[in-house]
Amino acid sequence: MRRDQEMASGLITSDFQDFANAAKKLANHAIKLGGLGFGTTFLEWIASFAAIYLLILDRTNWKTNILTGLLIPYIFFTLPSILFNVLRGEVGKWIAFVALILRLFFPKHFPDWLELPSALILLIAVAPSLFANTVRNDWIGLVICLAIGCYLLQEHIRACGGFRNSFTKANGISNIVGIILLFVYPAWAIVLDIL
Repeated sequence: MRRDQEMASGLITSDFQDFANAAKKLANHAIKLGGLGFGTTFLEWIASFAAIYLLILDRTNWKTNILTGLLIPYIFFTLPSILFNVLRGEVGKWIAFVALILRLFFPKHFPDWLELPSALILLIAVAPSLFANTVRNDWIGLVICLAIGCYLLQEHIRACGGFRNSFTKANGISNIVGIILLFVYPAWAIVLDIL
């Protein structure tokens, strides 16, 4: 019996050592691949998808009392450059044009859940280059994103009736995880800008 316990603890110790070695190799490869910039780009994608996730979540039966309209400028500032440039080009202009025509001339056929996404596309397509190129890629945009994340977190905690309740309610966990993911990219990018 004692020998089995020693063997099990030896196996666990060996597994932890293998895990630590794998984590070190992953970190070394990530730094070789693109340095800290790779991590920033990855976190930018995660933050954008977290904001889109919260936007979709609010339009389903998991409605919350938080102001999800703030997710539109957050997505504007954190959308990865590849997607942003596609939506800023002709594709985005055509999507915005069709959405605007549908909203103006066929309001009964324009669903409510499309209002915020069409506002995002319109914002991306017609934003002045000062916002689209300068503020978006600067620390000002990161501070705005961090402020939006802080505001949404405190509103969610207040709407749930406290910090503990925000984790125990049925829709609280999914919302709080999404909101916490909103913090990761701006905080990381601000720290890298300071360094």
